[in-house]
Amino acid sequence: MSERTKAISQENETANLNIDSSSLTKKLRKLRDTLTDGLIERDIAVRLGLLATLAGEHLLLVGPPGTAKSLVARRLHLAFKDAVYFERLLTRFTVPEELFGPLSIKGLEEDRYERLTKAYLPQASIAFLDEIFKANSAILNALLTLLNEREFDNGINRDKTPLVAVVGASNELPEGEELDALFDRFLLRLEVGPVTKGAFPKLLGLRGQPTLEVSDELKLHARELEAVQAKADAVVVPNDVVAMLSELRDWCTAEEIQVSDRRWRKVVKLLQVSAATNGRDQVSIWDCWLLQHCLWDEPESQEKVYQWYAARVGASAAMDPPHLTTIVVSWEAKLKADKASRSQVRDKQGRLVYKGTDGKHTIDKRGRAQSKRELEPLYLAPGDTYVNGSSWGEEMIEDRTNDGKGYTRDELDELYVRNDRYNRKVEFQHWSNRDSYLADQNNWLMEDVDLQPVLEPTRQKEAYIEDCIRELDTHRNNVNAYRDSLLAHIKSLEHEIADHLWVMSDFVQPARENLDQTLNVVDTLLTRIDKVQAGFEGLPREGEPVVDTEATKARKPARPKGKTKRSQ
Repeated sequence: MSERTKAISQENETANLNIDSSSLTKKLRKLRDTLTDGLIERDIAVRLGLLATLAGEHLLLVGPPGTAKSLVARRLHLAFKDAVYFERLLTRFTVPEELFGPLSIKGLEEDRYERLTKAYLPQASIAFLDEIFKANSAILNALLTLLNEREFDNGINRDKTPLVAVVGASNELPEGEELDALFDRFLLRLEVGPVTKGAFPKLLGLRGQPTLEVSDELKLHARELEAVQAKADAVVVPNDVVAMLSELRDWCTAEEIQVSDRRWRKVVKLLQVSAATNGRDQVSIWDCWLLQHCLWDEPESQEKVYQWYAARVGASAAMDPPHLTTIVVSWEAKLKADKASRSQVRDKQGRLVYKGTDGKHTIDKRGRAQSKRELEPLYLAPGDTYVNGSSWGEEMIEDRTNDGKGYTRDELDELYVRNDRYNRKVEFQHWSNRDSYLADQNNWLMEDVDLQPVLEPTRQKEAYIEDCIRELDTHRNNVNAYRDSLLAHIKSLEHEIADHLWVMSDFVQPARENLDQTLNVVDTLLTRIDKVQAGFEGLPREGEPVVDTEATKARKPARPKGKTKRSQ
């Protein structure tokens, strides 16, 4: 360990790490605004770069040449007291000496393989590596160790480095699996494009290369970085945020967005740093705005993550619109099933009730009904009926039941009956008594049938209904509490985002729209809960009046005359 590193370590050990949070936040806000001064549409890049340095992470800027990527890195260097800056453009021909320093001749003479790292990447605090994915295998392993562990293998020694953050830049995304690990080292990623049409006239108004002066009182010291890290470690990650990250991980898997476990852990640390630098001891949903810049593997995915997050704003671990809707739908389905449930009616003696063939209630399971053949009702033949009308005697029908098969109307119409008035045969279909004969049930062919049970809505137990109402009360109270939290989010939205160090203020409008939309969903669900509860309250209950059967009515004692119901 160098003397300078020892001195810094001793300074940090003796420094008061309990730096006032409010003062630190104010300082960071002034520093952030100073670093963005004179830059056009590079506010997000500066914010992410400054946050990356505070979290000890690295920032990747992807975009065409001439989009101020190197300028962002140089300005970050100005944010730190006594920080060493290193910058290099990589090509496929870049050799390790260009990044890590030349070999020590003296060391070689003494059979030691060591590099002279002064003024090179192993001694830098802030570094800018342009076209970083051009790194070849000769420097890749050393670069990975340096980025992740902040250590450099120099000969037989592994030295700690003062590296705070690296800003990497590239015109395109990496190609080839050998670069995946390097790509994963950059927790924060941002696609940087040319200025928009609206800002183009302002760009043309710039004169010369923008210069920047950062006052010493705004520059960050090593002890302040350590204080931020210490405060971040103590920041609570609430269950709501844990639930959001868990759902986001599943969503990323479904969207085939590759996010390593190491990256998820770094994301949590970044959110903690965001909360700590904003003077809070707990991660908020607004800190999660940063997720869109941590989880994409191609620029198009960034917008998808952003849209997912914007739609999820205001949700909690236990309650969010989809979850709430699922619960209400399940209760509605339960109520619908209870309403549709049917049970057989019992009389006052508890006997099952059936519908007789005459339409009246009875306790008999079997009854007599008119026989049918292929849905056609069957009848008995009239007495004194003949097969034809031209002769008497043997053509007379003796068995009115037709050997138990009966007669349909069409079959009866083909028969002849004796007309007593004129003592002659008449076709059944022209018989004056035809309709009355068919309507008389004594002329029907009858058979024994099973009677249909009399059904009614199932009578629910009192305890069951009360339990359902009680559960719905609890659910309504939880939803109302969630609604109150939504209102609190809406009320504090503009203030919290406007004061947030890292979240862009243009997020206020989409966040408000999503919160309002969620609030409308919740209000609708509360109405549905009330309707479901009213439905359960209206279900028939055990112990309510039952129907009377004819047998029951027959056995009812007559009310004594002269007595009212109350006097009985």
